[in-house]
Amino acid sequence: MTVARVAPDSFWLFVGEGTLPQDLAWVQQHAPQDGSVTITDISNSYTALGLWGPNARKVLEKVTSADVSNEAFPYFTAQWITIGLTPVLALRISYAGELGWELHFPVDMALQTWDLLWEAGREFDLVAAGMGAFDSLRLEKGYRLWGGDVYTEYNPYESGLGWTVKLKKGDFIGREACLKLKDKPLKKKLCCLTFNNGGMALGYEAIFADGQCVGHVTSANYGYAVEKFVMYGYLPSAQAQEGTQLEIEYFGERYPATVVAEPLYDPKMEKLKS
Repeated sequence: MTVARVAPDSFWLFVGEGTLPQDLAWVQQHAPQDGSVTITDISNSYTALGLWGPNARKVLEKVTSADVSNEAFPYFTAQWITIGLTPVLALRISYAGELGWELHFPVDMALQTWDLLWEAGREFDLVAAGMGAFDSLRLEKGYRLWGGDVYTEYNPYESGLGWTVKLKKGDFIGREACLKLKDKPLKKKLCCLTFNNGGMALGYEAIFADGQCVGHVTSANYGYAVEKFVMYGYLPSAQAQEGTQLEIEYFGERYPATVVAEPLYDPKMEKLKS
């Protein structure tokens, strides 16, 4: 889920299509019932495109008069801009690990917006990439997948998302639980692994340490930028250290793998924040 504050008293929630019912239900259940908060599901009225890559800014500059420079439109901010005649909520974030924006706009203006972006991008070899490419890119960047790498069975500290929990911002749902969890030693941790000399995984393969199964692969794909097969899985603290040698079993064969530092791609966030 992405949440953007678009006005002092207004928030834009962009959720996954598969998790829309649960996310909407959660917000409705926790909203004040005195009429002070209005929740409107506009999912069927808007669509979104992701414009990402080293030339994303150059493409966007060709179709909007808005200032989309790094200074005027920094990382992790949102602005309303216009593409052609289309009002677009542009979010400077990326699930692909590259410079770019999520662009949200009305469904009835989607075709003309797509056409403008597509034509502007031809000069820069723009491609229409699907979920397979998306999955590979987000694994290289260490971005978690809801329902795979993270779900209700794991807490933020186990999944490497402790940085998202701001314990000093005041009270919030789950704060007391997170305070207790933060001070406890981790029993397991989501780790990044790569094969030593080739191998294969699709997800849910067993991970072995000294012949004992210690976990399973949560998600996996080939990373074309880093030229390595990238896997994630929860490991006991004893095996969660960088350099630990493990094995991944795939269709009865075990392949040596190593726990490595994450993210593998752009660890200093230089591309995202450029």
